[in-house]
Amino acid sequence: MTAEINIKVVESNNGNDQIFNDQHKKIFDFTFDEKVSGVFDDMVSRSVPFYGEIQRMVCELAADFAVPGTNVYDIGCATGTTLEALHNKVDRSVNFIGLDNSDSMLKKAEEKLALVKAERKCELVLADVHDVLAIENASVITMILVLQFVRPLHRERLVKKLWEGMNKDGCLILVEKLTSSHTNLNRLFIEHYYDYKRRNGYSDTEIFKKREALENVLIPYRPEENIQMLKEAGFRHIDDFFRWYNFTAFIAVK
Repeated sequence: MTAEINIKVVESNNGNDQIFNDQHKKIFDFTFDEKVSGVFDDMVSRSVPFYGEIQRMVCELAADFAVPGTNVYDIGCATGTTLEALHNKVDRSVNFIGLDNSDSMLKKAEEKLALVKAERKCELVLADVHDVLAIENASVITMILVLQFVRPLHRERLVKKLWEGMNKDGCLILVEKLTSSHTNLNRLFIEHYYDYKRRNGYSDTEIFKKREALENVLIPYRPEENIQMLKEAGFRHIDDFFRWYNFTAFIAVK
């Protein structure tokens, strides 16, 4: 019998995301600082379409590939949602390693993963994906809405590094925001995405200010660019398993 995956995308101890609701406040580049980490679960659940279902699918696939005695890495683990949800799906001999470049995010993850860390080896590591990551004995690596924040100059090297540290038949699960080479479709996808955010309570001011804050920070690739990058890194099989306008999820098998 398959274990139930319980996805908790909004924690009761986090506040509501109102970071960009002040129209007079100066816009700075978006960073995952203490202010963002305090509302992150609310922010991501209201900003990413079908976020709970994406997490469920990621964990189902991760459990399919996780091998006892190996490592599962969550790169850009944020507040630890994915590792928490995956805990009861895989053998206790599977080690969890969460990496993030935000100390405040890792503090939230520490709180969320207290039970997980009591029952399995689970490390939370402060690390910058632009540096050389120590990846080894990996059967699964997840990157949920993370690669889009990596500077393009470093993406190919990072993906290759992940491939090198992965065991044969291991998988990389990648969730990304995309852009389209078709200008009109790209515009329509973005418009529908903003409508989605309005339905979730964000004002036009908040949408505009966050878009400006992300402009030089989040740089999306086209779907074919991501696929080509994965192929060049050495992955044998690549497929998408989720798509909603300008959001998609890939699984790449070594």
